[in-house]
Amino acid sequence: MRLSREQSREETRRKLLASASELFAERGVNGTSIEQIAERAGYSRGAFYGNFDGKHELVVELLTRRTEREREEIIELCGQATSSAHLTDLLRAWHRDRAEHREGWLALRLELLLYALRNPEIRPLLAERELLAREAIADGVRRELTRRDARPPADPNLLSMIIHALEDGLLVQGLLTPGDVGDHTTLDAVTLLLDSWAALDTLGRA
Repeated sequence: MRLSREQSREETRRKLLASASELFAERGVNGTSIEQIAERAGYSRGAFYGNFDGKHELVVELLTRRTEREREEIIELCGQATSSAHLTDLLRAWHRDRAEHREGWLALRLELLLYALRNPEIRPLLAERELLAREAIADGVRRELTRRDARPPADPNLLSMIIHALEDGLLVQGLLTPGDVGDHTTLDAVTLLLDSWAALDTLGRA
């Protein structure tokens, strides 16, 4: 089946983004050229500029798509869950699948953070992507504590930031001491936090 012009353009952008994601993780954002991105994707330099104004725009698009995809996946899992135990099982499977690409994802995330550090103008865009992720986590915290008939011990937005920072920290720890961080360590840590927060509400009502 022949792709429409819009479908073909989207496929080209998808391949360029996938190529950039691999190269950024391998060589860093600054160490990767537009020619290398286009070549690995199987396109010319002209095809790259037919879809992106430059590497800066591509980085923003990469950030946007990755964050929105993970947000949609978490929302879908929360919607599928019929109980706290079911949600835990779904999240364990999700984390297990992600574990295969943990090192590549951490390398890419750190490279994008370094890029934002060196290019202050992109920081608000990176912050916007982070807020999307934290909003999804905050929704999950509210939903889970409601399932447990518990009230959040603090603003869910603060709790989501704590969880998000915990996830980032465990990614780094998993790289440095892989024997201490398994596929389910992040979920176990988040579950421990949720259990503690629910228990605080129970104690407060006693």
